[in-house]
Amino acid sequence: MRPTIFLSIFGLATLAALPVTAGETDSQAAVPTFNRDVAPILYNNCSNCHRPGEVAPFSLLTYEDAAKRAKQIAAVTQARFMPPWKAEPGYGHFLNERRLTDQQLATIRDWAAKGAPEGDPNQKPVPPKFSNGWQAGDPDQVVAMSQPYSLAAEGPDVFRCFVIPLDAKEDEYVSQVEFRPGNRRVVHHSILFLDNTGQARRREKVPGQGYDCVGGPGLAIAGGLGGWAPGATPMQFEHGIAQIVPKGSDLVMQLHYHLSGKPEEDLSQVGIKFSKAPPVKGLTLLTVGNASIDIPAGENQYVVKASATLPMDAEVIGVFPHAHYLCKDMKVDAKLPDGSVQPLIWIKDWDFNWQGSYRYVSPIKLPKGTEIAMQYTYDNSTANPRNPSNPPREVKFGEQTTNEMAFTFVQVTLDSPGLVADFQRDANAQFLAAVLDGVLDSDELGPQQKTQMKMLLNIFDKNRNGRIDPDERPALVEFLKKMPLR
Repeated sequence: MRPTIFLSIFGLATLAALPVTAGETDSQAAVPTFNRDVAPILYNNCSNCHRPGEVAPFSLLTYEDAAKRAKQIAAVTQARFMPPWKAEPGYGHFLNERRLTDQQLATIRDWAAKGAPEGDPNQKPVPPKFSNGWQAGDPDQVVAMSQPYSLAAEGPDVFRCFVIPLDAKEDEYVSQVEFRPGNRRVVHHSILFLDNTGQARRREKVPGQGYDCVGGPGLAIAGGLGGWAPGATPMQFEHGIAQIVPKGSDLVMQLHYHLSGKPEEDLSQVGIKFSKAPPVKGLTLLTVGNASIDIPAGENQYVVKASATLPMDAEVIGVFPHAHYLCKDMKVDAKLPDGSVQPLIWIKDWDFNWQGSYRYVSPIKLPKGTEIAMQYTYDNSTANPRNPSNPPREVKFGEQTTNEMAFTFVQVTLDSPGLVADFQRDANAQFLAAVLDGVLDSDELGPQQKTQMKMLLNIFDKNRNGRIDPDERPALVEFLKKMPLR
């Protein structure tokens, strides 16, 4: 069963109840009111989404809007179903956190229980104002889907990748990216990738209409340009940091559409600002993953582990965990050479429909040799309401909704852009060695790729058990580092 979006609450949980004003009795002050106590919470956590023209099905800008849904608001906030912030507190401090405090939860609960009183109109805060233009100023370049994409009125959520040429005649340096949904009623979230191989164009059989990509873009990406969900702010790199866009690259825009109940069209845009000066720090990704996934039907505690080692000193600035519908718990830690552990993220109630990228408030410095370790847990039983198969069936690695994945994308900066190539070569070699035996069973590989993978397995599978064991992996990694990996 796929959760429906009936109360998408986004924003920063920063304001608690206001103090008692002169003239109020203690009993009056003890009862929360909309104007004094609840409106500040809703305006700072709900209104990005719950306003006219947005993806949420109703507005929460007025007392009348909120009062008639008071019990529903209390129920979904108490269950922490809303706001949809999945990262656990204490496991990374992220930008744009959408987590209500215990005091805010109690305020909403008590307000609903007392009949949702409106309160003194003089205590109502000014409703937030929203800009219809670019939030971070006019971009240097605006790119968009070449034509509107049509969506049916009803059906399952749609995951579509659109390929947009950037027409870069030379390498460029992106310092800021802002995504603008064309139709906020249906755009649930987006993730932006770079492709300098032409793979995405080949996958897009009809130019301008994109291709299905529920599990990801299905290609070796050249970099990322962030993502968007309602309430997100533009991605802005600190001075001296920029995403290098190789000349001739395409932007791959992955969009998650949630159908609205009537036919819709979308024409989304991306605004890009460039830095004229080359970056002084390198920016790249470390991908941690495991493709050896084979979840028996009925198994409710299937654990997948994976790790990768930093080949040089780095600063982690963001993390993007990824799995499909069966995953329920994901934890990522950095294990330093001195034996200490730095938590990166823990999601105890993973929901595929609310995935996103998490950017840290402050970079996390990690030394060379740090192991980035992930552990994901899956539930393939009937007790999992998000299980797409009823009755449950065996699930293996793959890109389709009924397959599963286990990846963590870690965005890091390096001391110099000149270090990126060496970092990527090492990181890519580790990743390919980690997933090699698992992807051989996947339908996502073509015949030539499978032949190459089998050749590597035959060479480095010394004990002939059909997989690359941990003690066999170092030799394979060293071999792959010498190859021209993309």
